[in-house]
Amino acid sequence: MFSRLTLVPSDPLWALTAAFQADPRHRKLDLGLGVYRDETGDTPIFAAVKAAEVRMAAVGASKSYRPLRGNDAFNAGMTKLLLGTEAATLARSATIQTVGATGALRMLAELIAVARPSATIWLSDPGYHNHRPLMAAAGLSVAEYPWRERNGAADFEPVLHRLKQAKPGDVLLIQGCCHNPTGLDLTFDGWQQIAALCERRGIVPLVDMAYQGLSDGLDADAFGLRILVDRLDTVLIAASCSKNMGLYCERTGVASVILPSASQIASVMGVLEATGRCSYSMPPDHGASVAAALLANPEQWHAALHKMRERIAHMRSVLTAALRERGILNALGAIERHRGMFSTLPLRPEAMMKLRRDHAIYGSLDGRINVAGLQTSQVEWLADALLDVMGHCPEEAMAL
Repeated sequence: MFSRLTLVPSDPLWALTAAFQADPRHRKLDLGLGVYRDETGDTPIFAAVKAAEVRMAAVGASKSYRPLRGNDAFNAGMTKLLLGTEAATLARSATIQTVGATGALRMLAELIAVARPSATIWLSDPGYHNHRPLMAAAGLSVAEYPWRERNGAADFEPVLHRLKQAKPGDVLLIQGCCHNPTGLDLTFDGWQQIAALCERRGIVPLVDMAYQGLSDGLDADAFGLRILVDRLDTVLIAASCSKNMGLYCERTGVASVILPSASQIASVMGVLEATGRCSYSMPPDHGASVAAALLANPEQWHAALHKMRERIAHMRSVLTAALRERGILNALGAIERHRGMFSTLPLRPEAMMKLRRDHAIYGSLDGRINVAGLQTSQVEWLADALLDVMGHCPEEAMAL
């Protein structure tokens, strides 16, 4: 049966993690895996999550099957977290629990394939490496628009120029905040222009909200999404609780579809539920129940998320100061302006390999590093390593 199978290339980020784990050096630094780490190097469980799990264990009466749509309280809470509390907006939304935001993206890709199989999905370049495989696996065509920096934010003009080729019914996949891998986000004006572009050309936005709360706060990070929802009839959303609740391995997320009217909700939910049914039947309940508890009583969770957000910003400032001391801030100063967990260093793959080979510092070959995985005690080490890489071959190292 399997004799004709060929070896499938490894996922680049998980291959990077495996390479780090296999490195025998005692002093090594993992800036590849996209998880938050505290000053001890751990990825902690939120105190609010532990408290919710204790309560759940005490009162849990059954592990019986749940509906295909998942946990209703979780779905409702996540919809309000994303969209706000405007009743008219909530009334035209359809939300289903998914296996993380990755599962949400795949579910939405399948929905697009059923509703408009001729649609092209437009992805940012660079962008999250799994976006293309997820869309292509559903049989959809994929194209790219450039994601570059100007004046400390994403440059909208090249995006606008490239999307002139998009046709009505195409889908624009855009990250709602804390862009992975660049850390470059749109300004308020940029979001307004995206909304106008989609409205004018009949493009449907698909907003990937994997990092809500890690830039400026839960509501502030949703402002771009809410601009789109206010101006457009149809918006697709994939959201995750992995980062902002620390529920990484629980695989807890939602797919939400904002529709022109509530009359279309039943048909959209029918497709989403049928897609889940023939993939995994129903989503797991534990993470969703925890998240629903945090959404219902958010004070302790909000406090922990605020500390996490402050620590990420602090690490950016400390690293920036170290780069300034070494005279290489001009080349790398955008790190302080970036938002969220990630930044992309303007280094070629050869330079990233030199970091790995000579200094045991692991980032992806496209230059992405996880600033949220850095400890204060490691900043000088990283800055010295960057000085070494750039000092030995400055022109050859830079991806200009």
